[in-house]
Amino acid sequence: MATPTAPSNTQRWSEMAAALSAGINRWVERLCAAILAVLIVDIWIGIFGRYVFELPVTWAEELARYLMIWAALLAVSCGVARREHVAVTMLLHRFPPGIRRWFDVAIDALAFAFFAFLFYFGIDMTEQGATQYATIFGMTMMIPFASVPVSAALVSVQLVLMALRDFSVAGLPGEFAVDE
Repeated sequence: MATPTAPSNTQRWSEMAAALSAGINRWVERLCAAILAVLIVDIWIGIFGRYVFELPVTWAEELARYLMIWAALLAVSCGVARREHVAVTMLLHRFPPGIRRWFDVAIDALAFAFFAFLFYFGIDMTEQGATQYATIFGMTMMIPFASVPVSAALVSVQLVLMALRDFSVAGLPGEFAVDE
């Protein structure tokens, strides 16, 4: 009878990264669902106001725009957490798994660099939004602009967690020999 072996440190790191990623993703998905629910109600208010009651609801369109931006940008981290982001893989699948693994690492590194860049400059953009005001609401644009650094930070965290999970499971990229 074989004795069960204790998980290695890399397996524990992989499991912790996957669990943390799933937890963050669960909350972001709930937030996206709530934003979309508010967006649907907002759009229906705009439609009923304009076509049923013949009263223009001027704030509905602007609110819908800001809600859609937040939902779309937050959803990017969900796609990264599920490894369902947009990619062109036609050429990538022609390479052997070991080389393909190095391409995956390079793509993740480039994506992390891009979202870290977006986060860094998004903070400045958000600060500048404090002096700009929305047309209808009269609120500062800081809240709509904050969607950029917040979502970029979430994507960056998810990229790191997914890299930890994938690296821990597969070992070093050059050693990855399991055919997918």
